[in-house]
Amino acid sequence: MSGISRIIASTVLLIVGVQAVAQAPATPAPASKPISTSLGMVVFPAKGQTPQQQAQDEGECYAWSKGQTGVDPMAPPPAAAQPAAQPAQKAPAADGSRLRGAARGAAAGAVIGEVADDDAGKGAAIGATAGVVAGGRQSRKNQQAAAQEATQQQQQATQQTQAANQQQLDLFKKGFAACLEPKGYTVK
Repeated sequence: MSGISRIIASTVLLIVGVQAVAQAPATPAPASKPISTSLGMVVFPAKGQTPQQQAQDEGECYAWSKGQTGVDPMAPPPAAAQPAAQPAQKAPAADGSRLRGAARGAAAGAVIGEVADDDAGKGAAIGATAGVVAGGRQSRKNQQAAAQEATQQQQQATQQTQAANQQQLDLFKKGFAACLEPKGYTVK
């Protein structure tokens, strides 16, 4: 076979192959998820509506419910304002617990030192040291309690936000269903 014959034969085979591919049935694109399914709802076309008609009606009812309720469930909820990052730990003497503990310890130590040793100064120094330690312990307890309270408040705020978002979604779904039912759909 000559070179020209090979080129002609290759060209003919290429053309036949392209025509075969062009005539092959196209695989249908996967159907997009209906709006109602995205909302967690089931919509049945009770009057024999086509899938295209149902998609159109759902789109219209989505827009209507969004306009009536002011809620768009497909839009992400607004980000909650995050509280400013709290310092990991306050300075130990920030609440004055150590200073108060030192003063109480010094006073008690002075009295005890005077009675026991006739040396109020030595007793006051020992009492002040013990008071600083006790005050530091109280300061840490106060900081832990404040941190726990802040955590609880943040959890409560998160729960309240979630509940409010769910109420808005429920309101939207009621509007969506109220729009679809008169158009001949059963909504659950």
